[in-house]
Amino acid sequence: MVNINQYIDHTILKPTCLVSDIEKLCAEAVQYQFAAVCVPPNFVKLAKEKIAGSAVKVATVIGFPFGYSATEAKIAEIILAIVDGADELDVVANISAIKNGDWTAIADEINHILPIIRSKNKVVKIIIESGVLTNAEIISCCDIYGAAGIDYLKTSTGYADKGASVETVQLFRKHLPESVHIKASGGIRDYATAQQMIDAGATRIGCSAGVAIVTGANNNTASNY
Repeated sequence: MVNINQYIDHTILKPTCLVSDIEKLCAEAVQYQFAAVCVPPNFVKLAKEKIAGSAVKVATVIGFPFGYSATEAKIAEIILAIVDGADELDVVANISAIKNGDWTAIADEINHILPIIRSKNKVVKIIIESGVLTNAEIISCCDIYGAAGIDYLKTSTGYADKGASVETVQLFRKHLPESVHIKASGGIRDYATAQQMIDAGATRIGCSAGVAIVTGANNNTASNY
């Protein structure tokens, strides 16, 4: 297994975040060689400047955090984020449509946004807020997004009462094609939890505790990587 730092999307998405918070986040991501930073859309340009020359990617969120904005609004956000330099788009699915069983709306949304992201060779992660969904709803999401060919299915925004769980990641892995990766996020604050998510099938970890996780990993033996 590769070092755990290469799994981490170092994240800050609170509405009160400052320029200094973004600068610190990016400096840490470069120092620890994280996979990406995940920042609010209005900070994509700044993040892109701060990680320049490194292998760190810039991710941002679309339709965040509730996902019920119109597809046209999400498309506008995606285009602006790409223009600003985003490499990866973490798009919140329409959770209300999922809870209402409106699978046509879910399929239509991904079918509209995916070609735009693909045309620019960007990565798309779809967030389904698994903590508020039933297993049946999660499986239906896996079926639709797996068939669409997204890059990652992501567990949570971090705004629901329940974030990522090992059981949910395992359910994702069971029902997704191997080509679709899993991003576990929401409530992952230490090395042990992050490792459990990876063992369950996650290939990205979204968290604000990346430094603490890496520090925890450094306190374990090499066999834990």
